[in-house]
Amino acid sequence: MRKTRSETEGTRRRIVTTTARLVRERGIAGVGVAELMKQSGLTHGGFYKHFSSKDALVAEACEAALLETHVGLSDIAQKAGDSRGLQAVIESYLSPTHRDHPEQGCIIAAAGDEAVRGHSDIRQAISGGTEQLVALVAGHVKADSAGQAVLQARGIVSTMIGGLTMARAVNDREASDAVLADVRAFLLNKRA
Repeated sequence: MRKTRSETEGTRRRIVTTTARLVRERGIAGVGVAELMKQSGLTHGGFYKHFSSKDALVAEACEAALLETHVGLSDIAQKAGDSRGLQAVIESYLSPTHRDHPEQGCIIAAAGDEAVRGHSDIRQAISGGTEQLVALVAGHVKADSAGQAVLQARGIVSTMIGGLTMARAVNDREASDAVLADVRAFLLNKRA
């Protein structure tokens, strides 16, 4: 029996969602097509009905993960209000919860290093998501001009990604917590 368009789209979304989670958890090279399909509840053979290649799937998964991050951080900033929006974004991004759950977090920090060497579609997805994150932060930066806000936002976003990556790389839990706390303090004091 042939699937409806809605069922096919739902299956594709399930594959993309599963891939986004696994790539954030294990990295791009850490998962193969067979496992992605199995974790999605499907057979390996059905992969090419939905995607032309693993790179095409990973690019779409990166876009989905980045949109999820953007929406989540936007909601956090909005709930905090104009005066505390940036602080709330920084605190959420550089939190122990985000550090401890890469499968639910920012794919730039989780797999950005692999994306640099990846297919151009993957790099394009990461690049677009990075600019969205910069724009979100720039919208909460107090600056004399839009150009200055973007300049500051790129520094803030780069520091957040680097701080989270470093906190994940540190083997000692106490030292990792200190990295998160120090980077948060640096960014928040930098803005004061």
